[in-house]
Amino acid sequence: MPRKIGREKNKRRRGASARKEDPARIAGKQQREEYRGNAAKEDKQVKELTVKATFDNIPVVTDFVDTELEALECPLKARMQIDVAIDELISNIARYAYKPDVGPVTIQVDVRDASTVVITFIDNGKPYDPLAKEDPNTTLSAAEREIGGLGIFVVKKTMDEVSYEYKNGQNILRIKKNL
Repeated sequence: MPRKIGREKNKRRRGASARKEDPARIAGKQQREEYRGNAAKEDKQVKELTVKATFDNIPVVTDFVDTELEALECPLKARMQIDVAIDELISNIARYAYKPDVGPVTIQVDVRDASTVVITFIDNGKPYDPLAKEDPNTTLSAAEREIGGLGIFVVKKTMDEVSYEYKNGQNILRIKKNL
């Protein structure tokens, strides 16, 4: 019998009843269903989703990627690390790429084989390489550390590969996770 990833247990832990009544959550669910039906494209092993780069769409993107990870029977630890990376990267795109406007972000999920997934984030915002910034000094206390950069640091530490390029007017950031 295939192992379930524990979505039901996590819902109970995170307070699913409180989320059910949240209008933003309901709207997000409706958007996810629409995107799955209309915007997700299949090209062999690559699936693609394009949404507005907003904080409200973080759950939409996370669910889109998690659906693919669940099909691979991805270990819970790896899925949680990927979910944290998605949250960080979409947050940064929403906060900085199109400031003060909102623009699109495309997410591609490329299943290389049953043990490797590459997730690509593409936006048309201002050119910015988040990997160029020096890693924060984690030996210092939070009060002594400079603000910013910790989220990207966590992404770099939890993913097996992280790369960035600016090509044809697009920021392209890829994360690779061996499952």
